[in-house]
Amino acid sequence: MYWTLELASHLEDAPWPATRDELIDYAVRSGSPLEVIENLQSMEDEGEMYESIEDVWPDYPRKDDFLFNEDEY
Repeated sequence: MYWTLELASHLEDAPWPATRDELIDYAVRSGSPLEVIENLQSMEDEGEMYESIEDVWPDYPRKDDFLFNEDEY
């Protein structure tokens, strides 16, 4: 399983919190690339709820990770 920013961005608008099966269903319905669906299927399914994309991919960059000052623009 591997995640990239592009792949993970397909789950940003997912209905959080969600189970693994709900995320797979969302990815299929929203037309996400096959790699996103395969990554979700390879996750262990223990029936747990994922609260956000960070629970799926802990290294997902947050807005604070970028050195961009919105006040300047």
